[in-house]
Amino acid sequence: MEKVTATPEALELIEKLRTKHGPLMFHQSGGCCDGSSPMCFNEGEFMLGNADLQLGEIGGCPFYINKKQYDYWKHTQLIIDVVEGRGGMFSLEGPEGVRFLTRSKVLPKK
Repeated sequence: MEKVTATPEALELIEKLRTKHGPLMFHQSGGCCDGSSPMCFNEGEFMLGNADLQLGEIGGCPFYINKKQYDYWKHTQLIIDVVEGRGGMFSLEGPEGVRFLTRSKVLPKK
């Protein structure tokens, strides 16, 4: 099972943003500044560090998370969705009147 996935609505928004902005990347925010929202950036705009790992891809875009935050969520699948409202001011979907939202589902034990 994929560790990160996206709803059809999120995939539609990703494609819209990619058409406007070019290649994209995501980083799961850890609670600073814009809360705990998945943040969408132009690819390479967000500086990744040694503590970031690529969890997977959504809509053909890499999705990163900090290793310490991953430790808290490692037993879940992250499901990226879209809801109405203003998102993070640094995330590309902000001007669209919607924001990305992370939902989660506990993974079955192996």
